[in-house]
Amino acid sequence: MERLKALGRLLPRLVVAVAAGAVLGLAFEPHDHPWLAVVAIPLFLAALNGVSMKGGLLIGAGFGITYYAVLVPWLSVIGGDAAIALAVLEGLFYGVFGAFASQTLKHRLWILWVPCLWVATEYATASVPFGGFPWGRLAWAFADSPLGKLASLVGIPGLSFAVALLGVLVYAVLRRRSALSVRAVALVAGIAVVGLSALIPLSTAGNGKTVTAAMVQGNVPGKGLEFLGRARTVTRNHLSATLDLQKQVEAGTQIKPDVVIWPENSTDIDPFLDLETRQDIEQAVKAVDVPILVGAVLEGPGPNERQTTGIVWDPVTGPGQIYAKRHPVPFGEYIPFRDQLLPYIKRLEMVGRQTAPGKVPGVLPIGGVTYGDVICFEVAYDGVVADVMKGGAQVLVVQTNNATYGDTGQPEQQFAITRMRAIETGRTVLIASTSGISGVIRPDGTVEHKSSQFVPDVYVASVPVRDGKTLATMLGGWPQWILTGLGIIGAVLALLARRNRKDPDPGTPPAATPSRETVPV
Repeated sequence: MERLKALGRLLPRLVVAVAAGAVLGLAFEPHDHPWLAVVAIPLFLAALNGVSMKGGLLIGAGFGITYYAVLVPWLSVIGGDAAIALAVLEGLFYGVFGAFASQTLKHRLWILWVPCLWVATEYATASVPFGGFPWGRLAWAFADSPLGKLASLVGIPGLSFAVALLGVLVYAVLRRRSALSVRAVALVAGIAVVGLSALIPLSTAGNGKTVTAAMVQGNVPGKGLEFLGRARTVTRNHLSATLDLQKQVEAGTQIKPDVVIWPENSTDIDPFLDLETRQDIEQAVKAVDVPILVGAVLEGPGPNERQTTGIVWDPVTGPGQIYAKRHPVPFGEYIPFRDQLLPYIKRLEMVGRQTAPGKVPGVLPIGGVTYGDVICFEVAYDGVVADVMKGGAQVLVVQTNNATYGDTGQPEQQFAITRMRAIETGRTVLIASTSGISGVIRPDGTVEHKSSQFVPDVYVASVPVRDGKTLATMLGGWPQWILTGLGIIGAVLALLARRNRKDPDPGTPPAATPSRETVPV
């Protein structure tokens, strides 16, 4: 009975946390209200303040599940159960955050520890299980905000820390128990973070050299899970769009590109094994007379395996360098525990052959320029992007295929993530999608071109070749590791201090006899 009463006392806090999760989800595309993040975090902390660890676990999970339910409803294209499973899985990470943050808020250095703990939580979600799912990082919402410029100095983890810190500072100003001096410092610090970030210069100048690239969006004959059933039509659409481009070049209405970029899955049939597909590609390459970076699915390397690749196809020498996608999507491109799950979940048979991950970064020299190729969801993973930058990428390329999720908000979210990568790396990003969104993003994150979805689109751009590195690129993973370490230290210190506290937590029934610890919910 006492536990039921305690749970009843937690319910109002749980309602606040659920509302905060929904508000945070609205900060991202396609809603695009980034500053709601600075509203959601104080609400979440208010719900956590003073509760037990078990109460914090429940409140945090409610926040996280709601957050992801609002953030990634597009996964319901695969199935409503898949969307629910992902929301619950990711929400549990925020349940752990809530358990630790509920105690960290009682520590005198909570203003530092809580945003560090947030970064640690994002690091965990981006790492496990199956390589993680980094889609929910606070930084992704701020491509259009002056605050987003911080990514060029401290990377995506550092920007997430800054956003979480702003939310914490707002909470410090509004917290009833905050001293006047703390409120004043928090207010000044928050204004300083926003104001100073606006002063960060972002250069778009190159090394004196430019390259002209054409992004070809050939479009697909349908949407959803079945669109690749007409794989030859997809390839022919890209061939046709490329031939139209060449006609414009010959007519003098379009400049000749140095390279043409086709998207991921521009051919879903292995051109090394299928003569008709190979002929289509070679017709396009010979017509434009420049290399085409072709997105192709190849058979192998093992039995019942495939690889999603980018192939540099030269008009003289034919197919050359191949980049194989290093981070395939679990349950989308391969099935973890395949033999155990397939007998029970027949829908997984739609995945088909296992996608085998590539082993080397997508560093592709083409015509004297080094391109860093990442494929689709890989753009959200720090390590994949960092590796192509270490390899000397002067221009970034994202080959993507979002036809499954067209008009669901997912393409807009990925485009926003890509914009943040441009700011972080100081590189132009060239995006080619089968059905949208294709485009060109300048090194400062501004958009030169953004296609519509489910229409053919060919865009030719002359972009700067850049060699200089941003501070974020030079620092690499250090900001994330340091902030995560500080978050863990803060949680440990808070737990040690908890052992000596006797004050009861809201939502926890009063003990019948004196005790060193409250009885948690």
